[in-house]
Amino acid sequence: MKILAGNSNRPLAEAISAYLNVPLTKASIRRFSDMEIFVEILENVRGEDVFVIQSTNFPANDNLMELLVMIDALKRGSARRITAVIPYYGYARQDRKTGPRTPISAKLVANLIETAGANRVLTIDLHAGQIQGFFEVPTDNLFALPVLHKDLIEKLNNGDDVTVVSPDVGGVVRARGLAKRMECDLAIIDKRREKAGVSEVMNIIGDIKDRHCILIDDIVDSAGTLCNAAKALMDKGATAVDAYVTHGVLSGGAVARVSASPLETLVTTDSIQATEAVRVSHNVRQVTIAPLLAEAISRISEEKSVSSLLH
Repeated sequence: MKILAGNSNRPLAEAISAYLNVPLTKASIRRFSDMEIFVEILENVRGEDVFVIQSTNFPANDNLMELLVMIDALKRGSARRITAVIPYYGYARQDRKTGPRTPISAKLVANLIETAGANRVLTIDLHAGQIQGFFEVPTDNLFALPVLHKDLIEKLNNGDDVTVVSPDVGGVVRARGLAKRMECDLAIIDKRREKAGVSEVMNIIGDIKDRHCILIDDIVDSAGTLCNAAKALMDKGATAVDAYVTHGVLSGGAVARVSASPLETLVTTDSIQATEAVRVSHNVRQVTIAPLLAEAISRISEEKSVSSLLH
């Protein structure tokens, strides 16, 4: 087994490498003067089982192209099997036609990864489960919920009345999974989105008065939805609000928005490398998914079952 790391999230790749006690494969990944990407693998990979670790977060197009070029370099270097390990799968929110003459970019990206030469894909918390079906190669979609749940249990005080809250109707299944683990109540926020990137809280379905509310979601981008939800919950009588989200995209002024919101804490995984704003924030922090990904990589390499990691 060999592990090749792109530039999108080097600390996560190094943590996975340390967990598995497998050194990162030496490679030169650089830019020409016009920002064209060039990759040279500096070790023999012929006949090897290679895992390429690369999230496709901002700058999404650069990181995606880097992933494709790395896969092509490995294919032309005669690697036996190439697994694209994509902790955060960019373009996942474009998983269906939302209107006339609009793309399904999540499918296009899947086609690009396959055409480049990936034999398998490993990712975490796809925005929509059906994206697995966009690939014609085996695709494992792990869940970060066990990692987030463990952190949540350590944070909560004994005796807290907890309610898990889905910030929209689409996230009910995820919220129900956490509520089942926590053996607590579930609430749902009925949200109406007038245009992309702008959300408005309408109604709260469920009892949240005098409860410690836990918002759960897969992606936080502008953080408008989470901050509006936290304010609505506090206005309706919640005692405290925390948020647990798998992918902390946190673009633009999102961190400042979270800092000024009623959220006590926003916890994300390190599927996307923390920015300086995240590192210095008083109420945003990350938990690592390195052991989860490392275990999955080990099992895939040894042809063992990965299904036990999905619960």
